[in-house]
Amino acid sequence: MTGTQLVHHNPPRRLSQVLRQLAVTAEGPVTVEMIRDALGDRSFAALLVFCALLNLLPLPPGSTLLFGPPLILITVQMVAGYQTVWLPRSWLRRSIGAARFRGTITRLAPKLERLERLIKPRHWPFVSPKTSDRFIGLIGLVLSIAVTLPIPFGNWLPACAIAIIGLSLSERDGIFLGVGTAVGVVSLLVIASVIGAAGALAALFFTGL
Repeated sequence: MTGTQLVHHNPPRRLSQVLRQLAVTAEGPVTVEMIRDALGDRSFAALLVFCALLNLLPLPPGSTLLFGPPLILITVQMVAGYQTVWLPRSWLRRSIGAARFRGTITRLAPKLERLERLIKPRHWPFVSPKTSDRFIGLIGLVLSIAVTLPIPFGNWLPACAIAIIGLSLSERDGIFLGVGTAVGVVSLLVIASVIGAAGALAALFFTGL
């Protein structure tokens, strides 16, 4: 056969597809290392989204202390210019049972798929990947610290913002980056208002004694 042959490249799988496949094929406990390896070279953006979405699940009080530190570590590495995600060996060995992992993905995937249907490459304001990673890492770091604060339901908005920003990075979607940043700013204002109100109430309580 002569002539130029067209080579069709399959688009990279969506994060929701990767997680669903891992949930289906898992035969034993799923470790953090298995999740990281499944995400491949998209691990910074994908881990941001995955860890942020975990904070949107109805979990017991104090769970943010479990899922917040990984977000902080990931975003610090982005700001520092790391090329790949480094996680301590003790974190990589942490695991979750296959059945529980499947249940978690069953709840997470629909939320993620709704966002993925809206996102696409457009209006990306950065030319250099290093610049975008560091900028998004800095925003993510501030929001990750907010996620770990022990404020009832106070982690939902910053976690949502991180998930949106992480998805914007994975697809180079400037509109989603703007939306995520706006949600992040609102979340910080809400948290600051809650902390300020709590401080004012505490001051009134103690001065009234």
